[in-house]
Amino acid sequence: MDDWIDYYDSTHTIYVSKLHRDVHFEEIARDIVGYISSPDATVLDYACGEALSAAQVADACGKLILAEPAPGVRGRLIARFAPNTKIRVRSLDDLRKMEENSVDLAVMNSVAQYMTPAELDTAFAVIGKLLKPSGKLVLGDILQPDVGMAKDVAALLRFAASHGFIKDALWGLARTAMSDYRQLRAKIGLQRYSEAEMIAKLKAAGLTATRAPRNIGHNPWRMTFVARHAF
Repeated sequence: MDDWIDYYDSTHTIYVSKLHRDVHFEEIARDIVGYISSPDATVLDYACGEALSAAQVADACGKLILAEPAPGVRGRLIARFAPNTKIRVRSLDDLRKMEENSVDLAVMNSVAQYMTPAELDTAFAVIGKLLKPSGKLVLGDILQPDVGMAKDVAALLRFAASHGFIKDALWGLARTAMSDYRQLRAKIGLQRYSEAEMIAKLKAAGLTATRAPRNIGHNPWRMTFVARHAF
């Protein structure tokens, strides 16, 4: 995961335009809010990235913990959300020191593909300790083994068309073909799981999971799972 952390901590071109970046985070925030069951809930966003629309999530809960491994991104989060008393920014190591059974909702969106299976198991173990007995983990944007990059491109173009940045998307795809992201993806690869494999992986971590009717975010060919303690 370290290579991917370094990539996202750099000046990357994963978003084709400012509009793409903004509507991407707005949609994710709306989807996360849909999983918040109480205005008093404590919500954890694990490896949250820039989380530009985190204030929307914070408005819907009691406390929002943004946990981010990339130090540069984490610094920007601290600066951006310093005035918001509901938001706390933490490193992933900080989560190990948090009180157990203190989180109502944990979200890990578009993260698992960048982790080795062992790293993902470790993350599940940390999150499992933090979740309240009634808490849930929402695991989003899981790549399937039989769905290739063409579907990702199609999903982006459809998203771009619906939000008015199709020209930028086409230019962005051309840039990405020559970018560090494409090279890193080719070198390291992205982890993929079938529905049955991910449910089994979560079960091994002591969590009972089902696949959600729709994925978090704009890509309908990826999967989201909702998991709870098995006891």
